[in-house]
Amino acid sequence: MSKAWEARRERRFAPFFAVGSPEGFDAVWGGPLRLISDPNQAAGVFDEALPIIRVDGCTRVEPGTPTIEGARCTMEALELAVGIARSGTAAALVTGPVSKAQLYAVGFTYPGQTEFVAERCGIAADMVAMMLLGPTLRTVPVTTHVALRDVPALLTIELIVSKGRVLIRGLRRHFGIERPRIVVAGLNPHAGESGALGREEIEVVIPAIERLREENAEISGPHAPDTMFHAGMRAGYDAALCLYHDQALVPLKTLHFEEGVNMTLGLPILRTAPDHGTAFAIAGRNAADPGAMIAAIETAQTCALRAAEYSA
Repeated sequence: MSKAWEARRERRFAPFFAVGSPEGFDAVWGGPLRLISDPNQAAGVFDEALPIIRVDGCTRVEPGTPTIEGARCTMEALELAVGIARSGTAAALVTGPVSKAQLYAVGFTYPGQTEFVAERCGIAADMVAMMLLGPTLRTVPVTTHVALRDVPALLTIELIVSKGRVLIRGLRRHFGIERPRIVVAGLNPHAGESGALGREEIEVVIPAIERLREENAEISGPHAPDTMFHAGMRAGYDAALCLYHDQALVPLKTLHFEEGVNMTLGLPILRTAPDHGTAFAIAGRNAADPGAMIAAIETAQTCALRAAEYSA
């Protein structure tokens, strides 16, 4: 976020602020910080310093070394930031990568931040969708952080339809696409080869696609996953609905590793995040590429404006 603030003029960012430990920023960045107590104070100081709302309890910071103290600070910061976004004081929430192992050690019981934010917003996890996006691709996995062996049993017509509907509404609200074009991946190689390589496409995926066609969107599939992501295919759709985690994330990270964004659809607030991990190995070395964080902030800003126009 600090490097994103340094790019504020070049990128024409609207004022944003951090929620967390000032000591954490000081440990890895020598730029100016300004403590604020109210989000409305951010605009007045943004041009000269990165505004930050303090979360107490994390005063000892060693870059690259995750700690229990840091995990508690992270949970408090996330809780506070969600509350600020829900209040409408901030137009969007942009979260950073976290160490899940440390969070689990202090009582975090969610598969990831997406599920935590959804629960705090009063939304069931199956009513939100994780979208991964870059300049030329948007993907949504129907199942996320589960073992690959469990995916076939978890896939249901209802789950695919639910995620598809969230995707369609998100494309309309946040991207201005009134009639979205969506391709749906098959589960098996060659999309099952008409049942020769598995019947999930016949029994689950195709019935779900037929129901999604009632949503005033162009839905096609199931497509063989190995043919969905070349340039010519990508030019013909607005988003790909994939059936498991790596099916959605591998192509996105291959194409847009330095600028990939994770966006949660279906929430009453707008939430984005850089689509990368904590990179503890290079923490404090001024070696991190800020591209994904900059893209996450830009996406939040652009989509917030579109959502406001959509609701007007």
